Amino acid sequence: MDLLTLFLLAVGLSMDAFAVSICKGLAMKKISLRQAAIVGLWFGGFQALMPALGFLLGTSFASLVNVVADWIAFVLLALIGGNMIKEALSKEEEEADASLSFKTMLLLAIATSIDAFAVGVSFAFMEIGSLIIPAVLFIGVITFILSMVGVKVGNVFGTKYKSKAELVGGIILILLGVKIILEHFGIL
Repeated sequence: MDLLTLFLLAVGLSMDAFAVSICKGLAMKKISLRQAAIVGLWFGGFQALMPALGFLLGTSFASLVNVVADWIAFVLLALIGGNMIKEALSKEEEEADASLSFKTMLLLAIATSIDAFAVGVSFAFMEIGSLIIPAVLFIGVITFILSMVGVKVGNVFGTKYKSKAELVGGIILILLGVKIILEHFGIL
C-alpha cells in the first residue's frame, strides 16, 4: 500500500470522527486547545487501535480465505463507504452534546471507529504485515488532526460541513475498494 492510498484511507476513515467533532464544536460555547485535543486523542486513539485489533483478528483466519481476500476487502470498504454516504444523505439530525465525559467520549470513539476495525481485517487480507504499526499510527494521527480541526470548524461554522465530510469519506472508501479489485485483475 503506497503512502497516497494510506493517506486517502486515513482521511476516509476519519470522516465520521470529523463529523462528530464538528457537532462537539457546535455544542461548545467556547473551545480551548485542551478540549479539541481531548476530542482528537479519543478519536485518533481509537482509529489507531481498532484497525490494529481488526488486523490481529484477520491474520488469524486470513490464510483460510486468501483466495477471496481482495473481494472481502472490496466488500468491506464498499459497505462502510455506502453506509457513510447513506448517513450523509439522511435527513435525521443528531443532537449536539458538548460533554467530554469518559462515558460519552468512549461511546463516540467506539462508534466512529467500527469501520476502522473492518479495514484492519482487510489489512490482514492485503498482507501488509510489517507495515501495520506505521499504518495504524498514521491513521490515528490523521484522525487526531482532523478531529481537532472539526471541533474548531463546528464551533465557527456549525453543521454546514458535517454531511459533506461523511459523503466525501464514503466515496473515498468505495474508491479504495474499487482500486483493490482493479489491482486484483491487474488493471492498475
